[in-house]
Amino acid sequence: MQDKNPFSWRFVAPLYMGSTLNPINSSLLATALVPIALFMHVSAAKTTILVSALYLASSIAQPTSGKLSEEFGPRRIFLTGIFLTLLGGIIGGFGQNLSMLIVARVLIGIGTSTAYPSAMLLIRRRADESELSEPPGGVLGALQISGIASSVVGLPIGGVLVGVFGWRSTFFINIPVTLIAFLMAVIWIPRDMPIKRRSILEISSRIDCMGIIAFAITMISLLAFLFSIPKANLIALSIVIVCGIGLVLWELKVKHPFIDVRMLSKNLALTRTYIRLALITLCIYTVLYGFTEWLEAGHGISSSEAGLLLLPMSILSAIVISPISKRNLIRGPLIVSAVSSIMASLGILFLSANTPIIYILIITLIFGVTMGTITGSSPIALYTQVTTEQIATASGLLRTFGYIGSIASSAVVGIVFHTKVADSGLHLIAVIMIFASGIALLITIFDRRLKKPVRSIKASN
Repeated sequence: MQDKNPFSWRFVAPLYMGSTLNPINSSLLATALVPIALFMHVSAAKTTILVSALYLASSIAQPTSGKLSEEFGPRRIFLTGIFLTLLGGIIGGFGQNLSMLIVARVLIGIGTSTAYPSAMLLIRRRADESELSEPPGGVLGALQISGIASSVVGLPIGGVLVGVFGWRSTFFINIPVTLIAFLMAVIWIPRDMPIKRRSILEISSRIDCMGIIAFAITMISLLAFLFSIPKANLIALSIVIVCGIGLVLWELKVKHPFIDVRMLSKNLALTRTYIRLALITLCIYTVLYGFTEWLEAGHGISSSEAGLLLLPMSILSAIVISPISKRNLIRGPLIVSAVSSIMASLGILFLSANTPIIYILIITLIFGVTMGTITGSSPIALYTQVTTEQIATASGLLRTFGYIGSIASSAVVGIVFHTKVADSGLHLIAVIMIFASGIALLITIFDRRLKKPVRSIKASN
């Protein structure tokens, strides 16, 4: 007999907990970089590779784990990811050199990236089994809120852990958390269907190993190019172009593509969802990176004070998500996200070293609305734009576009503030953000698909 509530707390609890692992690991390490540098006898700048390693691994692993979830079952991939995170926590906790910590962060990046695509597929299948005609917005929204909440608390928790137990605790903390998440998933997430027996060649063809490798090389080269700016690594750029073209040609050729290029060319609504998220994420992370840098250098605010000043932005974004997701709102919030981003960016044009803190706080709160609306509505939009068979890979790719936006924002900040952090540079960043937000607004206003009633695309037979 079907449970009256298909999304009981037992079913969603491990999914929410698993989805917190990636964002909290992203923020936990921030307070440990200096102590790690001192222990390893390297510069603090060199330890930032630990942050980049997780972002890089995550950007590749998100769609890859989605593809694997579709082929081998979301529960299996979810549990595998938790195990890899546990392994990364152990290796990092006992790490004696920077290389071991890099390996640990890569394992954590890969492991934590399995949670979101697997969760989206599990949620979609449960909705299909319950014959829901509309997306379970409340569940999707809570999935986003859990990620934001964990990233918000990551910094203060990391500070306490490092202060009391040392930098190794930021890795060791994964051990109890993953063990709890693993037990919850084993007990409460329904088992996957038995795996059909296939040859290694057939498995390789179905998961498109060559496509995954080409995508990984393209992403690594793209990130290497973006991080090299303003010097511009032309070799990395050349590899991006060559591998990117090769990836598209290969995906058009194979029967089971890793990234369905034909689907993206036909399903332009989904493509617009990806582009829109990347553009708005660029603006949000430019605030997090560039704004904080300017606050510290140009406004004389300490790092801890700058973090506290941005805390209400994250809290407000989490509050905004709930009503949007529960009502399955898409078009309105997406327009609000672009408009609010433009408004806040215009406000940045008038900032100076003498600007009162209250004015700065208002701008960050407006960006909180931007963050909440784009984060709340994008997964619902994607949910309605793909079939059940596509949702895991598509959800992973959505996260990848978010990573691209965040990394591009760091490149923008790096170029503009390369020689000096000044008001003029901040104003130039504001112009770039206005331009990006304007494109996102146009994409949303003229997207006719968003005007249609929210319904889930039924699984293809």
